[in-house]
Amino acid sequence: MNKENIIKELNFKAIRSSGAGGQHVNKTSSKIELTFDVENSNSLSNNEKDILKVKLASKLTNENVLLIFCEETRSQHRNKDLVIKRFLNLLTTSLIRPKIRRKTKPSKASIRRKTESKKRTSVKKALRKKPDIN
Repeated sequence: MNKENIIKELNFKAIRSSGAGGQHVNKTSSKIELTFDVENSNSLSNNEKDILKVKLASKLTNENVLLIFCEETRSQHRNKDLVIKRFLNLLTTSLIRPKIRRKTKPSKASIRRKTESKKRTSVKKALRKKPDIN
């Protein structure tokens, strides 16, 4: 995955932010919409595209386009930087393969230690009981 080539494939669109902010919100377009076409990307391999389609299925449109929005700050440039960081973080975390779990058995020594400690505690608790009169 080449980050520079992927950033070149991104499309940005500036939109007016919603919410409180008075006149500033009504006249400036500070919200950024990032779109990335996963299907037609030249920077990703076919295997990476398939992984992203599965892992990011809830964030993709029907045409396999990833949409991310950012309207945290009043600056369009800062929002653009934030949305790029979010996008790259999302890609890298989605493409990480989890470690394969290999089943292991406990060693004979650890099994023996476990049974010995259980015997010791059972003897200790048995000695706490009141003795039988019979």
